[in-house]
Amino acid sequence: MSKTIKIGVLTSGGDSPGMNAAIRSVVRTCAYHKIECAGIYRGYQGMIEGDFIPMGPRTVHNIINKGGTILKSARSKEFMTVEGRKKAHEQLVKAGINSLVVIGGDGSFTGAEIFNKEFNFPVMGIPGTIDNDIFGTSHTLGYDTALNTVIECIDKIRDTASSHNRLFFVEVMGRDAGHIALNAGIGGGAEEILIPEENLGLERLVDSLKKSKASGKSSSIVVIAEGDKIGKNVFELKDYVEANLPEYEIRVSVLGHMQRGGSPSCFDRVLASRLGVKAVESLMEGKSNFMVGMLNDKVTLTPLLKAIKGKSVIDRELLRVSEIMSV
Repeated sequence: MSKTIKIGVLTSGGDSPGMNAAIRSVVRTCAYHKIECAGIYRGYQGMIEGDFIPMGPRTVHNIINKGGTILKSARSKEFMTVEGRKKAHEQLVKAGINSLVVIGGDGSFTGAEIFNKEFNFPVMGIPGTIDNDIFGTSHTLGYDTALNTVIECIDKIRDTASSHNRLFFVEVMGRDAGHIALNAGIGGGAEEILIPEENLGLERLVDSLKKSKASGKSSSIVVIAEGDKIGKNVFELKDYVEANLPEYEIRVSVLGHMQRGGSPSCFDRVLASRLGVKAVESLMEGKSNFMVGMLNDKVTLTPLLKAIKGKSVIDRELLRVSEIMSV
């Protein structure tokens, strides 16, 4: 270490299970290396307002199992302005904080990358979003937990679908990426999976459901990512299918924000712990403007700009698997 560092840690954007485990990891890694650490409440807005708290090993006890984020999260319009970022920098300097760990998604990373450019301020990103839509990592914090939450819901929905011979449309999160829908759809045994990356088309969907009915299936589940382009929304889709397949009794379940909550899975807790250690130790080594991620079970560094601009890709093999499984 060429100079003494004091690390600030914040969570920004949508919350996800595993954020608390990542905060814990950052704080305890700092303590292990005898570095000061400060928690920043309410993301970039708290940074502008100087809402900081000293953090040590005991301030993060019993949070590894908790969903959400103890540091709270907020979206800050003020931070999007030069004046807002200048205020934030002044508050950090005043508090003696000279490095940042930002836990969030691409919007949070965009703010960190701009802040680094403007003030040459060392930053390190940890990907926290259930959508798993960040380039440079196979898993983001909260994705695995969200999948398990969705699977549990689909299993329960299937019980009632089978009891009443119903067709269920289950909408899951995924505005721009279909990772949750595709994986949970396969894991939950869905007959059809609709994702933003693939436009199945209304007629093809109806044909597929007709084949399912003809093959002897008395109930079906269709998993739909919220960003799917096949209709304006899941309720419009329901109306269209009902008009063309009157023999089906259709119900819609929008899982919504329950997918963001809950105790993080073991996978997410371990991932958060590994990424937090790497983020702190990378800052200690003088590295900056990177996102810490996981590729091939190895912790890796991806330039923040590449993580922001890059596009996560759907596994085409999983699409083929889902088609085979739906016969």
